[in-house]
Amino acid sequence: MERLPGGRRLRLASSLGLGQRCWEVTLDEERGLLAWRDPRPPRRGADNCFVPTSEIIAVEETELNKKQRSIGKWQKMAKPHAFTVYYVKKARNHRWRCRDVTFWCADEYLCNQWIQALKELLEMQKCRPKQLLVYINPYGGKRQGKRIYEQKVAPLFSLASISTDVIVTEHANHAKDNLFEVNINKYDGVVCVGGDGMFSEVMHGLIGRMQKDSGIDQNNPKAPLVQCNIRIGIIPAGSTDCVCYSTVGISDPVTSALHIIIGDCQPLDVSSVHHNNTFLKYAVSLLGYGFYGDVLKDSEKKRWMGPMRYDYSGFKTFLSHHYYEGTISFQPAKHTLGSPRDKDSCRTGCYVCKESEQQLAEQRKKCGFKHEEDEEEWKVIKGKFLAINIVNMSCACPRSPKGLSPAAHLADGSADLILVRKCSRFDFLRYLVRHTNQHDQFDFSFVDVYRVKSFQFTSKLSEDNESSVTDIGKKRFGQFCRDHPACCCNIANSTWNCDGETLDSSAIEVRVHCQLMKLFARGIEENSKDEAAYSHSSIEQLL
Repeated sequence: MERLPGGRRLRLASSLGLGQRCWEVTLDEERGLLAWRDPRPPRRGADNCFVPTSEIIAVEETELNKKQRSIGKWQKMAKPHAFTVYYVKKARNHRWRCRDVTFWCADEYLCNQWIQALKELLEMQKCRPKQLLVYINPYGGKRQGKRIYEQKVAPLFSLASISTDVIVTEHANHAKDNLFEVNINKYDGVVCVGGDGMFSEVMHGLIGRMQKDSGIDQNNPKAPLVQCNIRIGIIPAGSTDCVCYSTVGISDPVTSALHIIIGDCQPLDVSSVHHNNTFLKYAVSLLGYGFYGDVLKDSEKKRWMGPMRYDYSGFKTFLSHHYYEGTISFQPAKHTLGSPRDKDSCRTGCYVCKESEQQLAEQRKKCGFKHEEDEEEWKVIKGKFLAINIVNMSCACPRSPKGLSPAAHLADGSADLILVRKCSRFDFLRYLVRHTNQHDQFDFSFVDVYRVKSFQFTSKLSEDNESSVTDIGKKRFGQFCRDHPACCCNIANSTWNCDGETLDSSAIEVRVHCQLMKLFARGIEENSKDEAAYSHSSIEQLL
């Protein structure tokens, strides 16, 4: 074993038993790798294995059973000493699994030396949670939340020596209300077991608690909100699990649990939604008016159908083909590097998110938050729309692997505004179908997309009924367009779909708050053969 000056361990290399053979095992703290290889001459199919130390879950001293001790050379040992390393194994499609490997040797001191070295490395992983607050929604999705947590997640938390306080929610907003009362500082994170609705409830509770403790008035749409440093972990157990899929790449409880255990951190933009200086909701995925709002409103009446209600309501809403007239105004997100039409998807360690956040911080430091809001130009669009969507992330899910906006970024301080103007049913169907394939879904004459940081919408009906909104609209945008004939639909206003929940007001004001939240995630990883080849080359040098 080699040591640095001062006694800090740098490299540990030994010949240890694995299976029926001896393997060369190396722990390199500087490179952050645990590696083992078969020392015999290379042959086809031989394995050189390695695990980043940041992805080791736990290490335990192991008692070999009689069957293991009766194999080969271990028969001659009075009592071989062994230890097991539990680690993350990455499979296809962003799926993670917990795997283990057991090494043993005749020297008890050597065995303890390896156990101690590995445990010291785990203790150095300061980003890992030790105490978690867990909320379980037993009614979401297929009502499997409690079973999923107890059978798939709790054993992994126990293995990683994570203590948990578990609360099974009994009614709507149970978790949100509880987060205003609990001693939140004793926890390293909050875990929600359920769907997107459960995540939204926990998010509202954490953000609301943080603003309350900081004396921030959430009803002020221009108030700079205080960031939440407590991470949220999502164990998917809902119908769509859009937030989990868009930040991890898969809706899988074990994968999400392992991201929580190793302490991953992914910042997340959050949009605040207001109406007449009154706070309504926070949104992290979809804020949709028109088609997606109508689908949600209709599906709420058919909850007895289960998840199938979304298909039924979607088909029914498509046939109705309602459009809505109104005025949209927005501030372009000039601080961002990307565009909704580029091919740069948000991935782990996203350069666009990092640079955009830095530019936004420098801009606000130079000009001030209020000056930025008041002085930057607003663009105005009036017309008839089948759908108005604002998304903070791609909104990908198993049915739509690329989502509503494939190039949307998780933490760049902006949202993508997608406007689908009135068109024929056939053209709208072509647009919807493109959410399920690899074609450019914005490549239509009736679809416009913008990257924005602030947004306002007023329906034509709201101008007549809400004087305060009318005054704001007249002052900033002038009179609404009156040249179009009245809508032939029998529905005057649609409903806003805010992350799967309806909003009562059609006239809203939206602002994007850069990296307001943090998740136990790392973004979607690239599946790069070049990276795999590089890692293999690194192991060859290490061993």
